Amino acid sequence: MAGPLLWPADEPWPECTAVHPKGTGRLLSDVRARRRIQEDARGRDFTEDELRLLDGMTAARHFPDLRDDAALPMLAVAQLSARDIPDLVGPEDYDLLQVFWCPFEAHGPDRTIDVALKWRRSADVEAVLTPQPEPPVAGREECVPTRCVVHPEQVVEHEYLGLLDEGLEEAVSAWEEGLLDDDNDDDDCEDGDDEDDSASLASYATYEEYEAAMAAARAEEPDEIDYMSDLSIAPGWKVGGFASWHLTDPAPVDCHVCGTAMPPLLTVDQWECDGASHSWLPIEDRDAENDPCVINPVGVYLGRGLMRVHTCPTDPFHPHRLSFQ
Repeated sequence: MAGPLLWPADEPWPECTAVHPKGTGRLLSDVRARRRIQEDARGRDFTEDELRLLDGMTAARHFPDLRDDAALPMLAVAQLSARDIPDLVGPEDYDLLQVFWCPFEAHGPDRTIDVALKWRRSADVEAVLTPQPEPPVAGREECVPTRCVVHPEQVVEHEYLGLLDEGLEEAVSAWEEGLLDDDNDDDDCEDGDDEDDSASLASYATYEEYEAAMAAARAEEPDEIDYMSDLSIAPGWKVGGFASWHLTDPAPVDCHVCGTAMPPLLTVDQWECDGASHSWLPIEDRDAENDPCVINPVGVYLGRGLMRVHTCPTDPFHPHRLSFQ
């Protein structure tokens, strides 16, 4: 994450040439220094010197010589290798994906991050570019990933509940309600109440109302499992898998060149552990699940918390698309 990348010394580094404010935001040096101070102070109080340094980084900083129309080096975000990640499916014979973005949510009509993808053959790289360019400033601190390594773990996901066929969707909701009913059987007998208080998915006006009702039930029965939180779609940064549409209705994401449906290639999430379930949390992290470095090791928050990069399965070189939740 966040570099350095296996980037050839004789190849131009990706740049953002779109016209948008580029000189105001957070200095990259401040973002990295703040995170370094916070990491060094884990488990103890900040020293007075550390507090002074942190206070000096709270205000927006400026880079006045950087014009809005200047070419800005893009920020290295991730380098992913096919040998480590079985779900990394790209062009034939390409084994490395490098991900960049311009760290300003100022692009296009939706005012989003601008993402660039570079597929390459790692064996073709000889001399590596050093030092590697970086933008001096980012629009927000949350647009800057923390430098770290990844330990890929392959998991099995299942389609988003709202995209299952109607019969299977009803069967899943009935199964979830049955789990809750089983736990409440003794209480129901004591109360002498034979009425079935559970309701099927069809009883709710929207999926969001159903999801809220299930969340309330989970709060009362924290050990219960449900399809969406525990079995369907894993939280966190991931390659491949299914897309969650928890904030909007499902929407098609098709290739603008050939019309092929584009699955997610990369999901950028605000956290690795969402607090709703232990089922996706790696075993080695379960004793430290409240540790910020476990919950949010990358420090990125884009859009409303989750961004997906979709690529065309027919031709990964076709322009990618983004979706947000």
